[in-house]
Amino acid sequence: MSAFVSLKDIAKSYARGKQTVEVLHGLNLDIEQGDFVALMGPSGSGKTTVLNLIGGLDRPTSGEVTVAGERLDRLGGSALARWRSHNIGFVFQFYNLMPMLSAERNVELPLLLTSLGGAQRRRNVHTALAVVGLEDRAKHKPAELSGGQAQRVAIARALVSDPRLLVCDEPTGDLDRATADEILHLLQTLNREQGKTIVMVTHDQKAADFATHTLHLDKGRLVDAAAVPG
Repeated sequence: MSAFVSLKDIAKSYARGKQTVEVLHGLNLDIEQGDFVALMGPSGSGKTTVLNLIGGLDRPTSGEVTVAGERLDRLGGSALARWRSHNIGFVFQFYNLMPMLSAERNVELPLLLTSLGGAQRRRNVHTALAVVGLEDRAKHKPAELSGGQAQRVAIARALVSDPRLLVCDEPTGDLDRATADEILHLLQTLNREQGKTIVMVTHDQKAADFATHTLHLDKGRLVDAAAVPG
């Protein structure tokens, strides 16, 4: 049985002026369905690049990216956008909420790219906000929410299309410890009770402890934890 997420012989480089910066070097990575993986490593090690490849936000310079049976590196731009809207939920460090929209409108945004009617969109939004415990904040704008509440809205937005995979880039990096732990418990519950596969980039070992597996990147390669400078 093939892995739910598979990166095979991945190389990724970027042009920076006249220089070519190599970020990933022959990376191989398999993640099984239902895993909660924490991806750790020093700044500049390639963690966010890996996350963007898995989420279909970026393409490899060479190699194969397969997620949920789909070869992402072979999809054109519009097909890739459609695939993302049905399969991936994104959670970012700084929430990326629209400040002028209420919580429920922020959560609804991904559904505007689908063919769902307004009534079904509202039902989905209500369900997603209920999952994160924020039904009573549906009409509030981001400035009226705490950091933890804003991140819960962002998680509800990631869940609203019922994706199979959540990709989380430092989801607790802007939160205090207690609030961070609340968000991590929520992610853990989504993994254990709803079967969401989660890939989370973090610098925080306490955050990584909530995951089922921890992988370490250094200089574009997977390494043993003991080999990562700390």
